[in-house]
Amino acid sequence: MREIVLDTETTGLDPLTGDRVVEIGCIELFNRIPTGQTFHRYINPERDMPASAFEVHGLSAEFLKDKPPFGEVAEDFLGFVGDAALVIHNASFDAAFLNSELERVGKPLIARDRLVDTLLLARRRHPGAANRLDDLCARYSIDNTRRTKHGALLDAELLAEVYIELTGARQAALGLELVSAEKVAERERIAVVQVRPVPLMPRVTAEDLAAHRAFVATLGEKAIWHDYLSESGDEIPAVPVAAIAAVAPPPAVPVLP
Repeated sequence: MREIVLDTETTGLDPLTGDRVVEIGCIELFNRIPTGQTFHRYINPERDMPASAFEVHGLSAEFLKDKPPFGEVAEDFLGFVGDAALVIHNASFDAAFLNSELERVGKPLIARDRLVDTLLLARRRHPGAANRLDDLCARYSIDNTRRTKHGALLDAELLAEVYIELTGARQAALGLELVSAEKVAERERIAVVQVRPVPLMPRVTAEDLAAHRAFVATLGEKAIWHDYLSESGDEIPAVPVAAIAAVAPPPAVPVLP
């Protein structure tokens, strides 16, 4: 399952009063695991930057003046997100800004049923607790020391880690790792006995045979070894592996890697 963790930075709080998107950051997940694929763009809002917004993200009008307007990055953005679900913290805020920008350039809007709001997920899991992104990073021991200012790509990276914790995907992955380790250990316990394609020539002498028969005679008439002695005493038939295993320790054998 492909999902896109997304964050934006803007010039203010309301696209209906002329505020614009100035940065988009996206992280791709597949089955709740980051793939390493990202999308990041700074955007010229074609307007001034209020001091209150600059205090939040540190993006000035001077810095953004040579960046492309949203219309020039819209196709790349839509191509990256495709039809994947969009994981956003306080999704209604970012979706409203993105849809305002998309509508302005005549592109299809983002449907509400594609949104996964991590703020709502956090409120369900931690009712009554503070659930800002910084609060969730602290709760799940996620290092956010780089977050001195808001930044769309960095916030999307942090949110991806938070989302994995909120959905329990990290514990599921750990469980898979444990199962895999058990299977490896099980494989290592399987011994492989290699059989020679051509048996070695017998190295037992007549004296050895006589000594062996004399020893077996001392074990009594019911000794199992009598079953494997020939009548003539000229030969000793092959002893079944099971009989050898019953009286002798197993030899050292190679194991599967």
